[in-house]
Amino acid sequence: MRSLLALLAAATLTVTSPIAASAAPELTPAAVDAYLREAMEATGAPGVSVVVTHDGKVVHAAGYGHDAEGRPVTEDTPMRVASVSKSFTAMAVMTLVERGAIELDGPVATQLPGFAMADPRAARITVRHLLNQTSGLSDRTVDIAATERATSLADHAASLADSRLAADPGTRYEYCNVNYDLAARLVEVASGQRFGDYLRERVFGPLGMTSSAVSDQTVRPANGHNSIFGVWLPRPEPAGFLDGSGAGGVITTAADMGRWLIAQTGDGRPLVTRHSLEVMHRPTTLRPYGMGWGVEEDGWLVHSGNLFTYNAVEAVSPKTGYGFAVMTNGAALYEPTYDIMLGLAALSEGRTPAGPGNDRQLIEAALGAIALLAGGLGVLGAVRARRWAARRSGSPWWRIGPRLVPALVPAAVLAAYPDLVSVLVNGRAVTWAQLTTFPAPLSITVLVAALAGSGVTAVRILALRKLRAPDSAIAVDLARR
Repeated sequence: MRSLLALLAAATLTVTSPIAASAAPELTPAAVDAYLREAMEATGAPGVSVVVTHDGKVVHAAGYGHDAEGRPVTEDTPMRVASVSKSFTAMAVMTLVERGAIELDGPVATQLPGFAMADPRAARITVRHLLNQTSGLSDRTVDIAATERATSLADHAASLADSRLAADPGTRYEYCNVNYDLAARLVEVASGQRFGDYLRERVFGPLGMTSSAVSDQTVRPANGHNSIFGVWLPRPEPAGFLDGSGAGGVITTAADMGRWLIAQTGDGRPLVTRHSLEVMHRPTTLRPYGMGWGVEEDGWLVHSGNLFTYNAVEAVSPKTGYGFAVMTNGAALYEPTYDIMLGLAALSEGRTPAGPGNDRQLIEAALGAIALLAGGLGVLGAVRARRWAARRSGSPWWRIGPRLVPALVPAAVLAAYPDLVSVLVNGRAVTWAQLTTFPAPLSITVLVAALAGSGVTAVRILALRKLRAPDSAIAVDLARR
C-alpha cells in the first residue's frame, strides 16, 4: 500500500515545466535488464513487468517471472495498477476541462446531478478539490461500506447522501478514493459515456494503449498473489474492488505504460496542452500532491498503488526526462515495486542502486516465529492451567481477575484490529476482507495469539471452577492441608 501508505512527504514545490530535462547518463537496455534480474532474485516476487522511457522513446520494456496460471510475464501481460489509475482519471477530467464540458473550479454539485451529502459544506467542493484530494472527503466520515455496495459510479455518488465531510473543502489534504470515483462519475455525466468507454476513446486510444481498460471491460488479468509466510499463493481480489472505478480500476501493461509515461513528459501525441500537464503535476500548498501524482522534494512525480494482490508504481523525472513504471502481480507486507523504481532512478542518474532486499522474507519469518511462539505458549499454558489454578484457588475472584487479563490482550487487539490498522494508514477504512490479503501473515499472527491467550484463559477459569466445587477432590485435599 505504499502509495496509500507512504504518500508523500510535505513540500510546496511547483513543477514549472514537465519537459525541462537536463543532461542525463545514457541508460542502456542491458543495464536495466541486469538490474531487474538481480531485483527479481533478491525479492522473490512472482512476476514483475517494467518499462523505462526517455526522450519520447522506450528504453526497455519487459516482464519477469510468471503469472498465477504459470505463464511467463512479459511487457504485454495485463496487470492491475490500483491507485496509479488516479492519474488516468485526472487526465480524463482535464480533457473535458479543455473542451469546456467540465469547470475545474466550479462546484461539483452543480455539475453532477445526484451528488448531495448530509453536510452543507459539500456544496463548496470543486472539481479541483477532488483531484487534489482536498475536498474534505474522508474514509473516517464517509460510509465506505455503502460505497463498496454500489454497482455503478452513479450508485456510488448517490451512496454519499448520508455522509459528512471531515474538513472544509480546500483546507486539508486527505487521501480518499471517493474523490476519484466522483471524478470518474463526473466524466460520465460530462461526456455522456461510461467512464471506461471514455478512457478507451479519449485517453487509451489516442496514445495507442490498446491493451488497457478498466476492470469492468474486456481486459482481464490473471489472479494476483499474496505471500503467506514466504509462500506466494494465487488469490482473487475481494469482490468489492473488481470495478471500473476512477480510484483504482485500470488494468494495463508495461508496453502501454511506456506510451503513457511518454505523454506525461510532453512527448508523443499530446492529450492536453502543456499548461494542463503542468496543472496536473503541480502540488497544492497543503500537500505535495498534484492531480493523481505525488510531487517529491526533488521534483519527481510519483504515484503508487496496491489493490491487495497487485502492486504498481509510476514515476517521471522532469529533471532527466526519464519515466518508469513497475508492476507486480503479488502483494505482501513489503512490496518491492517502489524500491525497484528507486533503483532504476538511481541508474538513470548515474548512481549505484541500493537494490531491493529480502524484507518480505525477513518480516514474514519474524511473524511466523511470533505465531509459533504464541501457539506454543498457549499449549503450555493450557497444560499447566491446573497447577496455575491450584496456586490461586484460595484467592478471591477480584484478585485473580487481573492475573487473567494479560493473556486476553491479544484478543482485544484482534477485536480492534481493523481500527488499529486504520490508524496506522492515516484513517483509511480497512475491512476484514482486506486484512486477509496482503497483510495475511500479520492477521494470522494476531489471530493465533488471540486464540492462544483466550484458550489459556478459558482453561484456567475452568480449572479454578473445578477446584472451588464442594466435591472437588483437589479442593478437599487443599483444605486438609
